[in-house]
Amino acid sequence: MRVAVLKETAEREQRVAVVPDSVVRLLKAGATVAVEHDAGAAAGFADALYVKAGATIAADAAEACAGAAVVCKVQKPTLDEAARLSAGTVLVSLLPAGQSADLLARLAERQVTALALERVPRISRAQSMDVLSSQATVAGYKAVLLAAGALPRFLPMLTTAAGNIPPAKAFVLGAGVAGLQAIATARRLGAVVSAFDVRAAVKEQVHSLGAKFIAAELAAGAAETAGGYAKEQAADAQARTQAAIAAVLPEMDLVITTAAIPGKRAPVLIAEEMVRTMKAGAVLVDLAAESGGNCAITVPGETVTRHGVTIMGPLNLPSTLPTHASAMFSRNVLELLQHLAPKDQGLTIDLADEITGPMAVTHGGQVRP
Repeated sequence: MRVAVLKETAEREQRVAVVPDSVVRLLKAGATVAVEHDAGAAAGFADALYVKAGATIAADAAEACAGAAVVCKVQKPTLDEAARLSAGTVLVSLLPAGQSADLLARLAERQVTALALERVPRISRAQSMDVLSSQATVAGYKAVLLAAGALPRFLPMLTTAAGNIPPAKAFVLGAGVAGLQAIATARRLGAVVSAFDVRAAVKEQVHSLGAKFIAAELAAGAAETAGGYAKEQAADAQARTQAAIAAVLPEMDLVITTAAIPGKRAPVLIAEEMVRTMKAGAVLVDLAAESGGNCAITVPGETVTRHGVTIMGPLNLPSTLPTHASAMFSRNVLELLQHLAPKDQGLTIDLADEITGPMAVTHGGQVRP
């Protein structure tokens, strides 16, 4: 099995889908690996490291893809990149179906099997392949660093000759993977942390990290999908959630929002009038900016100041820590490839498989739901 690793061309993308350590594992499993020139350079993985791991370096994407059974990317390919893929090739990348109708049609036309990494099912067998969780860990960590850098005050409590400085208060909205990592990072930096989530199951996890879980009475087991994601709330439940959030915002110095619903616009949980009540100098980092934002003022990809509050809407935060984000992403991809092609066995696309089936968005010349 020949595996091709392509250089990312999307704006702001510095990650690489497969790092040298994973190349070593792939070769041991009987694969060969071709890496496009400088594919890992932005993430700190020079071509020489890939050569040392046993990969060959291709001059360009076309050369890398020639004869490849599997092509690995982080972001979805462009239409031109898709045109380089041969019939029967398996594409492994992030591939949001709702934003990729033309691309999916092109991939199906070319008889490419496309496996969308964001569709890895949330089951125990697939946990090691879950790129959304691994990259959310990076985003949650970096969000707190961004907020800390923008705050006009310290995060930890300090005792100095000039007097005592109380710790900053942080609030994390949404206690999924990103939210839990944000809680842990803010705690490490010395902030006093509170959090909220509509899912009752995460309350213990929040407490285990040393944070306070607010409005516990609003959390419910029915608010969680079978895959562990939050369900979209009914209007009355969302109003109660907003009221609970509004009650704590005025005392917070730092707010991280992470509430998202797969495949839908992020719920707007912080209205502009709620921002008006916040402290002057407070910072809000909206990790849901990619899907519209949890704050009504959020501008995706920009930082704005309104009512004395700095509101950040970062995009693709994992790419800003490309070395470790790539290493984690690559391990997920490696586990998937080992699932698709166990050692000494050929590459198999089994749509009846509980992992492969949900991931396949094109196969056999067809776009799949």
